[in-house]
Amino acid sequence: MYIVGGTIKTMAGQDIEDGCIHVVDGKIEQIGRRGEVPFHPAAHERVLEVKGGLILPGLIEAHCHMGITEEKKGMEGDDCNETVNPITPYLRAIDAINTMDAAFDDAVRAGITAAMIGPGSSNVVGGQFAVLKTKGRRVDDLVVKAPAAMKVAFGENPKVNYSGQGKSPSTRMAIAGMLRKELYRARQYARDKQEALEQGKAFQEDFTLECWLPVLNREIPLKAHVHRVDDIFTAIRIAREFDLRMTLDHCSEGHLIAQELAEEGFPAIVGPDLASRNKIEVQNMAFKTVGVMNRAGVMTAVTTDHPVSLIQSLPLCVGMAVKAGLPMEEGYRAMTIYAAKICGVEERMGSLEPGKDADIAIFDGNPMEIFTRTLYTVIDGQVVYDSEAQ
Repeated sequence: MYIVGGTIKTMAGQDIEDGCIHVVDGKIEQIGRRGEVPFHPAAHERVLEVKGGLILPGLIEAHCHMGITEEKKGMEGDDCNETVNPITPYLRAIDAINTMDAAFDDAVRAGITAAMIGPGSSNVVGGQFAVLKTKGRRVDDLVVKAPAAMKVAFGENPKVNYSGQGKSPSTRMAIAGMLRKELYRARQYARDKQEALEQGKAFQEDFTLECWLPVLNREIPLKAHVHRVDDIFTAIRIAREFDLRMTLDHCSEGHLIAQELAEEGFPAIVGPDLASRNKIEVQNMAFKTVGVMNRAGVMTAVTTDHPVSLIQSLPLCVGMAVKAGLPMEEGYRAMTIYAAKICGVEERMGSLEPGKDADIAIFDGNPMEIFTRTLYTVIDGQVVYDSEAQ
């Protein structure tokens, strides 16, 4: 397939006017100005003529619950939280994501080609997130990375859920203490396993602890649900104690401690700001948070937290952040390359470069503006949305 014409924002350091992208076997083969890329379409190759369009890497939602909290289905379609046990690291989002959820089609129509999806925040440890492409029926075929992160939660949500059941955690101290206890247990398990392997001894694997090894080995991060300043710092304290990678998800009061967060070096996924302040811990949330943190030097992406805000509002949420002070170019990065890096999939997506997946979103203008339309969405080199065919 060839995509010809329009302005290409590669998100790899250059914009290309009147560009050309050649896609072969689902990957970007060549990219450059029209005339610089050899143009010899075979009889079976599709050619998309994009006159005046804006060509971006497919947009990436860095934190959501689509398909695991389904729209329209109430309790029957809600598999987001196993609210009977506060420590469930062994749960896997891919076992509960329904790709028939209407949100997947909404994502594709908005130019969103990948999403980080996983459990909610009712548990101290909720389970494993996965990065999926947004078009297809069989979840196994959509997986880009699984597991991609381990969900942990601080603050109101675990407190409200379990204090109502008359058991821990009912305080922030208990949340932190229970997470530390689980991490100590997992670390000792990892040491025992390594020692047994080195000595050639038999070792009985524990399914409830094996899931922690990628976290302890720094292969995937903790995905920390944090809104308030104190919860953010508690998450950082624990991550430092155990030498873990971590993303700060929601980070609603991040703008109040932006310089400290920049010095700590953990990336943040901010939002959902297009929602009501329906909890005490989100009273200070604001669209300015992304820009303040970005200017301080924190790598930031934006989340809709679907279905809290609808998945298709992602570029509009970024636009509201730009309106509140985030530089425009950083807005583009927040929903492409920064999101890819934070999710650990930048080798395959997030920018338009040879060798990367041909996940491409084509708009008739800036997608952060309300009247902009998606013209085409391309995933793995296949046109999965064509505005003229609708």
